[in-house]
Amino acid sequence: MSSPYWEGGTARAFPNIDGDGLIAVKLEAEMAWFALFGAGLFEVGWAIGLKYSEGFTRLWPSVWTVASMSISMVLLALALKSLPLGTAYAIWTGIGTVGTVILGILLFAESADIMRIVCITLIVAGIVGLKLVTP
Repeated sequence: MSSPYWEGGTARAFPNIDGDGLIAVKLEAEMAWFALFGAGLFEVGWAIGLKYSEGFTRLWPSVWTVASMSISMVLLALALKSLPLGTAYAIWTGIGTVGTVILGILLFAESADIMRIVCITLIVAGIVGLKLVTP
């Protein structure tokens, strides 16, 4: 079968435009950003899980924490296949930081004073800025 979407007996999801796959690279980069976002969310999950596990003395919160850590690391590793290390790591920790602070305020009655909110807003600005300047 001869088709730009068929190669070596295997169907391809998208055409290979420039020999190295311009479209493939774009789709791979977009998926890397989704994986990185997911990794950041699971980082929030394991940080909150640590609080609920009470030093790994409670079974189910401890199981959730370890599972979230594993998923977060796997998704981060997948994202790092396509994204620059410094950018990906900063965004991963930024998502984790912002999410953990927000849930700390909502779940554990942590301080929500104005300076804390301003600092979290600056972290969000940094995350958005890094995303915008990274191909």
